[in-house]
Amino acid sequence: MNKLSAVLVIASLAGSATGNAQQNVSNVDGGRVDSDGAVHLPSMTVPFSSLASEEAKTNFLEFIQAFASLREGGGNSGDINEFRKRLDDRLIRPGVEKLSAAFPVRIKAETIGGVRTDVIVPVEGIARKNRQRVLINLHGGGFMFGAGLGGQLESIPVASLGAIKVISVDYREGPEYKFPAASEDVAAVYRQLLNSKYPAENIGIYGCSAGGMLTAQSVAWFQKHGLPRPGAIGIFGAGALVPMLGDSNYFASYLMGESPFPEDAKKFLPYFDVPGLSTRDLLVSPAYSLSVLARFPPTLIISGTRDYGLSPAVYTHAQLVKQGVDADLHVWEGTPHCSFVEGTADPRVPEIREAWDVIVKFFDSRLGRSGRGHSKE
Repeated sequence: MNKLSAVLVIASLAGSATGNAQQNVSNVDGGRVDSDGAVHLPSMTVPFSSLASEEAKTNFLEFIQAFASLREGGGNSGDINEFRKRLDDRLIRPGVEKLSAAFPVRIKAETIGGVRTDVIVPVEGIARKNRQRVLINLHGGGFMFGAGLGGQLESIPVASLGAIKVISVDYREGPEYKFPAASEDVAAVYRQLLNSKYPAENIGIYGCSAGGMLTAQSVAWFQKHGLPRPGAIGIFGAGALVPMLGDSNYFASYLMGESPFPEDAKKFLPYFDVPGLSTRDLLVSPAYSLSVLARFPPTLIISGTRDYGLSPAVYTHAQLVKQGVDADLHVWEGTPHCSFVEGTADPRVPEIREAWDVIVKFFDSRLGRSGRGHSKE
């Protein structure tokens, strides 16, 4: 099979389930390309990337095995609280313990703006330049999972390596709560920080997967409610839109041994199951509003070549650049969805360490850039 065939396989099977015959406009090594752009090709083996590290390969296999184990013994029971507990016990808590051993931090539960949070600070202390800076973490988990331990998992390396305080927000999730509950919670925490010692330009917000989507939604929410924009944000493993759309929803899902996400978010994200709500609403998917994007702060976008959030990430970056926003896009070869903040995140993997380094340096270079509240060493 030639290189073009391999690329087309990875773009694959979007139109095969439509049930509507399309005009065959091209054949490639036994497959075909329909007039609507859908590509149908025979199955193939996709080797792990030779451009990625051996540690990344091992981490990828651990990632696959970890999530496969979550589906065993009641993975489809429908009990949301039972699945949350299994996710914590089997994956997230061990991940927190592993990262805490590598990156010593102190974790304290606090209520900020009426919202439960975990405040994570490095044992060695906060750097002088960061005493009036703070990061807000919004954990991933499909707007259903990840509260508590999931936020700690995403915050520990960043707090330690960046010598900065990170506040992880336990925002309200589905199915118990619906949009815009999470945006309201983030705004409540943000408003409280603004009312204390932190200028807006010294506050950064980041998250992966659902947390990345919520980061973008929060910026749009701040705009609507007259709150100043934060100093910088990070959207990881996602874009400023809901749900996961584009080529990567298909090729990365298949590479991960999973089915693509439905394009109707309400079928698998109960948080957005609100009568009359469109996922193209600018408060849900800011990427569709250029006027909203034009007012975004400096934005770091991170994904991987095996991340089904890659296409939304690429699309969001392009739209931000089009509006003149300071936006950085980093994509790591061979890495799956949010691998640097999942329970399998391993400090020995070069790609994961590089991602953490990029995050720390990005916020360090952008927060307080206007000079107010930025204490330099």
